[in-house]
Amino acid sequence: MQRVLIANRGEVALRVIRACRQAGLETVSVYSQADTGAPHVWAADRAVCIGPAPAKHSYLAAGTIITVAQGSGCDAIHPGYGFLAENAQFADQCRESGLEFIGPCGATIALMGDKLSARRSAAKLGLPVVPGSDRGYTETAQAAGAAEQIGYPLLLKARSGGGGRGMRIVDSSDELDQQFVQAHREAESAFGDGSLYLERFFQRVRHIEVQIFGDRHGNYRQLGERDCSVQRRHQKLIEESPSPALDDSQRREMCQAAVALAEGIGYVNAGTVEFIHDMDSGNYYFIEMNTRIQVEHPVTETVTGTDLVAEQLRVAAGRPLSFVDHTPVSRGHAIEWRINAEDPDHGFMPAAGRISRWRPPTGRDLRLDSATYEGQAVLPYYDSLLAKLIVSGEDRDRVIARSRRALSQFDIDGIPTTVPFYQRLVDDHRFISGDIHTRWVDQHVIQGHG
Repeated sequence: MQRVLIANRGEVALRVIRACRQAGLETVSVYSQADTGAPHVWAADRAVCIGPAPAKHSYLAAGTIITVAQGSGCDAIHPGYGFLAENAQFADQCRESGLEFIGPCGATIALMGDKLSARRSAAKLGLPVVPGSDRGYTETAQAAGAAEQIGYPLLLKARSGGGGRGMRIVDSSDELDQQFVQAHREAESAFGDGSLYLERFFQRVRHIEVQIFGDRHGNYRQLGERDCSVQRRHQKLIEESPSPALDDSQRREMCQAAVALAEGIGYVNAGTVEFIHDMDSGNYYFIEMNTRIQVEHPVTETVTGTDLVAEQLRVAAGRPLSFVDHTPVSRGHAIEWRINAEDPDHGFMPAAGRISRWRPPTGRDLRLDSATYEGQAVLPYYDSLLAKLIVSGEDRDRVIARSRRALSQFDIDGIPTTVPFYQRLVDDHRFISGDIHTRWVDQHVIQGHG
């Protein structure tokens, strides 16, 4: 493997370019017409325009991307996250075209991308799964019987979905039809598959994910967990490691379960096994697996000292994991703050415009992953993520204190961002104590209840 095409944009494209450069690999960037002056364009050894601004005509144009990769002499394609990263057909097309897809094979992506088949696989391998339906439904009448068996409240979830789309909480049978129709339409629009399945709904849960890796030599390892419980409408806002909600025994059991799943399905490359942790019972349940590198991977890199993207390249080149003989030990604590171009005071509405001032904080124990610069136009076509501020330290209290200082020094003007919201959050006694759950932001921070 000598030359890699990065099928993405923004900070993740820069992240992959940096890892490739450190590994001695050449890089080719692709970009839309709207991204002509973007940093990932000039950071790569070569860049090729692949279409107009809308993602479906550029970053989602699988055939065009493969053609560019072949024409530019690439050996492999790194999809980053989002866009085509979890597209099983694209992964197969890459390999059929003689290109290494830096991620798992298409069959594995499809297996885990179908939430019902993922549940069945996890249960077969002995992982606890949330009690729920064993099939998907497209009509309320079909789902009603299963809903009565599971009991209310319950959760409707898109069979092929993610990111909170096609997901609804149903408190009683009276709400089932309305919520089902809405979730079905949303799932159909977002994923081309309106099928929904049902799960028991737990009132107070933590969202815990375990970083796993597998290689082609039969090695499967975990690199600890991340806590992603600070969310708004099922969208993650911040992530941290280790989780303040787990004790050592729970942490060890959850990580072992994640490795068992990876080994059981023969998983290759980077992946994340996701769980919910019921705060009332202390039980944990498998919910899904993400078959790619995550937005929040720097949290794990920070506490383990392991370059996860470099490890992806290593595995894709056919080499064994660099940590086969040892499991990287997590040290200290880290929190990632997602700096988004959104207006927290107006429903987190995505904001487009020009950044007139961009002065991120600098200093010891701060890491900034970003492709944003002063004078840049924030476009309405793509994700609102501007930067990821990763703060680390010896323990959680010190990381929160450093985060408070770093956020106060983050000077941005021209568009609204999530920074002021985080400045309020970092002073909230409930966040400081760690006594939160996945609906805490929606219920108590935004609505002001409790």
